[in-house]
Amino acid sequence: MLKTIEAVNNVVNNFIWGIPAMICIIGVGLFLSFRTRFIQIRKFPYSIKNTLGRIFDKSEAADGSITPFQAVCTALAGTVGTGNIAGVAGAITIGGPGAVFWMWISALLGMCTKYSEVTLAVHFREKNSQGDWVGGPMYYIKNGLSKHWHWLAFLFSLFGVLTVFGTGNATQVNTIVAAIDSLMLNFNLASSESLSTINLVIGIIIAIGVGLILIGGIRRIGKVTETLVPFMALLYLILGLGVVLLNIQHVPAVFRSIFEGAFHPAAFSGGMVGSLFTSMKKGVSRGIFSNEAGLGTGSIAHATADITHPVKQGLFGIFEVFTDTIVICTLTALIILCSGINIPYGSAAGAELTIQGFTSTYGGWVSIFTAIALCCFAFSTTIGWGLYGSRCIEFLFGTKTIHPFMIVYSLVAIIGATVDLGLLWSIAETFNGLMSIPNLIAVFLLSGTVVKLTKEYFNKDSDL
Repeated sequence: MLKTIEAVNNVVNNFIWGIPAMICIIGVGLFLSFRTRFIQIRKFPYSIKNTLGRIFDKSEAADGSITPFQAVCTALAGTVGTGNIAGVAGAITIGGPGAVFWMWISALLGMCTKYSEVTLAVHFREKNSQGDWVGGPMYYIKNGLSKHWHWLAFLFSLFGVLTVFGTGNATQVNTIVAAIDSLMLNFNLASSESLSTINLVIGIIIAIGVGLILIGGIRRIGKVTETLVPFMALLYLILGLGVVLLNIQHVPAVFRSIFEGAFHPAAFSGGMVGSLFTSMKKGVSRGIFSNEAGLGTGSIAHATADITHPVKQGLFGIFEVFTDTIVICTLTALIILCSGINIPYGSAAGAELTIQGFTSTYGGWVSIFTAIALCCFAFSTTIGWGLYGSRCIEFLFGTKTIHPFMIVYSLVAIIGATVDLGLLWSIAETFNGLMSIPNLIAVFLLSGTVVKLTKEYFNKDSDL
């Protein structure tokens, strides 16, 4: 039975994350970019200026909402995860250094896709019975398209509920446990026999923490992510930039390998990566998997922002993809490629390759900080996806199901900490990809609304 499920899942997974999906995601990104006259480039300085300027804005949001910066931090909490560390490593080993170039291309188009998703989510959001703002793909499908398309909203929400337990919770907690276990063994703080008990305790602690944050509502989620996301990003940036600076002599050759390897991967991978398509596919798919542009999930968090115009929050979507992929994923790639470590091209690799880049530069002591960064990345993702799941199940079954869902979602952390996930990760990845289909259809059909709102905002805003 399990083998049958695995075989079926592999077929669907290869299709979802294969050529058709990439063509759809890249195609919609190009279509939106042309329709908005590449707003992600034209208004990029304005977007960064207004986003970074909100970091020190401590004004309170209205009831039922959070500040725009808290909203983008909550969205980043869901996107900035282990994919930024493990995913980039895998893209390089399978696709060569050139995969990083294609990751940049996917991010460039993804900025416009995410901008469109966020703008639509805020424009078509509504208040629930508890007085909170709710929005996202299911709401811009419901409120923006005719009834003939409403089945897409239910489909998105269903896939969302099925995804969050694996992608957003169990696999993330498993990463936290793996990082802590590795650290304890390296410093002889625990024996391998005691790890199962330690993992159970860690799972229980995480379950309690996640539960308390989620049940506290959107405002508590916003306050936690507003603190956690900048901290973890800053810690990773400082350590990562240190690796690059200490290996500065390798940087020119690394960028050469990225640009030339994008079109001639065999030249930089010892012949282990000989296909241009392989390099392109890995770069694009890992970029999409990292920033979630096209999946629509991040817009669920942005829809809760206390904002006066949808486009204002849409510009935060540009910042989100830029931070996630252009900054953090690029830094991870430089850590791996600049540090001089042996890269096993042609074989799968994960977070251990990134950690190796750190330890080869600083020494074994840095594994303490990389473990902390990994834990922060994974925990923040668990919180962000908890919000996404609660909004999806609320759309399907009403507000009464939110608290029971949050309790079950929190308890899944214990499973993630103690069980070998295996097939669960692959199934969750498949449902994650399936979410993109109803979302991309809706964003494509509502592109006219995005253009209208964009023109309306920039014509009225005298500061532009």
